[in-house]
Amino acid sequence: MMDLLIKNGTIVTANESYIGDLAVDGGKIAAIGKNLSYSSAKTIDASGMLVLPGAIDAHTHLAMPFGGTVSADSYLAGTRAAACGGVTTVFDYPMQRKGKGILETVEARKEMCDPEACVDYAFHCIVTDLNDGALLDEFQAAADYGITSFKCFLVYKKEGMMVDDATLIKVLLKAKEVGAITNIHAENPDVIDMNIEKFKKEGKTSPWYHYMSRPEFVEAEADKRAVHWAKSVEAPLYIVHMADKEGLEAAVLAKRQGHDIYIETCPQYLEFTCDVYNREDGRNFVCSPPMKGVESQKALWEAVKNGTIDTIATDHCPFMSYEKDWGKDDFTKIPNGCAGVENLYPYMLSAANEGIISFNRAVELCSTNPAKIFGCTQKGSLTVGKDADIVIYDPKKAFTISVSNMHSDYDHTIWEGKMLSGYPVQTYVRGTLVYDNGAFVGKAGYGQFVKRSPRTV
Repeated sequence: MMDLLIKNGTIVTANESYIGDLAVDGGKIAAIGKNLSYSSAKTIDASGMLVLPGAIDAHTHLAMPFGGTVSADSYLAGTRAAACGGVTTVFDYPMQRKGKGILETVEARKEMCDPEACVDYAFHCIVTDLNDGALLDEFQAAADYGITSFKCFLVYKKEGMMVDDATLIKVLLKAKEVGAITNIHAENPDVIDMNIEKFKKEGKTSPWYHYMSRPEFVEAEADKRAVHWAKSVEAPLYIVHMADKEGLEAAVLAKRQGHDIYIETCPQYLEFTCDVYNREDGRNFVCSPPMKGVESQKALWEAVKNGTIDTIATDHCPFMSYEKDWGKDDFTKIPNGCAGVENLYPYMLSAANEGIISFNRAVELCSTNPAKIFGCTQKGSLTVGKDADIVIYDPKKAFTISVSNMHSDYDHTIWEGKMLSGYPVQTYVRGTLVYDNGAFVGKAGYGQFVKRSPRTV
């Protein structure tokens, strides 16, 4: 007995591509081969299509309180959008606060997510305060629960989110001890605050000065510092949303020296440069770190091509237009964040369709590597026995992104008008169809919490 049979498609993994059939039973991939036939199965003819593992967006901020508001996508809207872009697992970032525990923080977000999630989900927990060291005792319990990654901010000091270097080292060491990994947002807060104060005194408050207050070297210094500490204590480190050339080079060097360093970048840093902040709608592009100059953009693409960037994720954190407008005359009042979860896989697959990278590399960046790095043992590849998270992709389908054909709750997108070559036509989560030719056909609450395995390296 089989539930689903996808026939005659080009099956794409991180390492190979071949025409074949794929059968699903009980939410798992049950068989892969040629000329498979099961009378009980619903059969899909995928001739001329690519059959891909579902993407994993390892960096989203859904229903996130920030900048005096909450990000525009709830868990329902964000995971609905994910499904429609071929993302079958999202990682969100619950934020621990002073006096709160890790599991307490995670479980509160899980209660919000469980009834709404349309795709499977996992959590990284942001650590903001070790509660006089007591929080370190929770790391093992968190790992046992399935939380095998923690995040530290080296920025947002005034917002109470930043950790100092000593706290970072404690987190790095404890995470390593329990088989977890530390994620880092690297920017230098003191230089940013100095620049902001200077620009405001000079009346320089347009969105351009968001970039000017956080230029390349401000991120690079913090990237280098984070890499230095990770190397020094021999702990694994995952650098989120890498956007600058100098920091990238430092992280790549550490990787080549044999250190356990992983690098994530985002589509917005590959597509846009800091020039967007001079546009009339520049405030809509305000995110942190900001898009950088052309040299950084070129370096990121080169690292995507040569294998030194490990993952592509989105930092999905959209806000409504009227909220972005709060800072049209003062960039410090603009909520930081942009949309992206529905655009991640289509953007990278379009790059593959255009010959910039291979389809295998797109799968590696968007699915296989995030699964490996973060212990999603049932995700990330089309392998017998793993979850049937499957995307059927039409390489001949032209698509132009518009807020009108996205599936989030936001009212604008920085990707408006972007033309893509090829587009997903179906998404399956554990064998269940959740997206079909432009329409969301899943349901809230179907998504499951992904309990992740500890690292063994």
